[in-house]
Amino acid sequence: MSKKVAIIGIGQTHFGELWDQSLRDLILEAGINSLKDANIDRNQINSLFVGNMSAGRFAGQEHVAALAADVLGVNAPATRCEAACASGSVAFRAAYTSIVSGESDISMAIGVEKMTDISGPGALTSLAAAGDQEWEAAIGLTFAGLYALIARCHMHEYGTTSEQMAMVSVVNHEHGKNNPYAQFKNPIAVQDVLASSMVADPLHLLDCSPITDGSAAVILASEEVAKKYNNPIWILGTGQAADTLALHDRKSFTELLATKLAAKQAFATAGADRKAIDLLEVHDCFSINEIIALEDLGFCDKGKGGKFVEAGSIKVGKELPTNTLGGLKAAGHPVGATGIRQLCDITKQLRGNAPNQVKGATKGLNLNIGGSGATAVVNILSSDIGD
Repeated sequence: MSKKVAIIGIGQTHFGELWDQSLRDLILEAGINSLKDANIDRNQINSLFVGNMSAGRFAGQEHVAALAADVLGVNAPATRCEAACASGSVAFRAAYTSIVSGESDISMAIGVEKMTDISGPGALTSLAAAGDQEWEAAIGLTFAGLYALIARCHMHEYGTTSEQMAMVSVVNHEHGKNNPYAQFKNPIAVQDVLASSMVADPLHLLDCSPITDGSAAVILASEEVAKKYNNPIWILGTGQAADTLALHDRKSFTELLATKLAAKQAFATAGADRKAIDLLEVHDCFSINEIIALEDLGFCDKGKGGKFVEAGSIKVGKELPTNTLGGLKAAGHPVGATGIRQLCDITKQLRGNAPNQVKGATKGLNLNIGGSGATAVVNILSSDIGD
């Protein structure tokens, strides 16, 4: 696509168990923060896209896009986007497309989820709806169970160890401790992960992302508009792909085909190669998923993700800084907001004002996964407009 689009504003709430904030409170805070960051008025927004997985189940609220437009005072078409945990990135792509098509000059994409207003078992039931209800959820297979099957297969085929998976969580907690918005800021050790309770063998509690409330927003603008603002971050490439909803229908349990296809599309539209990427934000809903993401995105060979992590390559200051502000594991995982939060974190890095700043970073990539890999979205951002 020839038209250039940039991020000109970002905003988010704290992520965590936010008992004193409602769904509308979260939308308002993140949206207003993004407007302030962009230094624009709400009346300049031409379109609004809301990433949300399950406000009806979690908070009893449907018609979420209309709620967001109402709360924010945005008099523009508002659309809800749902793709399980990839809802935020799908909303971002919709906002991007609205600008590329010429329908909008300025668009807001906001992700939100209020997950703690129901009990823990209720939240798990709601999350299980992102899988195949008939073949998975109905027999009690949770998402931890699905990713446990993936992890066990990866361990069997490639020799990946529980210690290597634990190292993913350790690094993400190390990165999260300086993030003022993170749900968890406490460092942990490999032994802490291995000593935590077993959720679904081989995944321990500290291999799993938490239940989280939160919201994040980005404001996108056309090239003509974006050049009038300070430090726009350009969208070089974007891709989205799908795979089977049920895990058992896939050819392999140890790769996510949708990730590979979305990455191929994003790199093709960006006209960039992997060597140009300075940092990643990947979907670590469970520690094994970060390992597989590194492989499927093409940053290490298949089966070598565990060793790549063990070598320390994903730490800030090393070969490929990944989840530099804590990822889903430490920053938290309000499912509809996660993809937008990833893009906010990359934007901070490319602006040069992030906690745990990656020196000289000019390009970053995010991978946002829906379900057990039925949806994957990849976006490539740059501080330079490109060709």
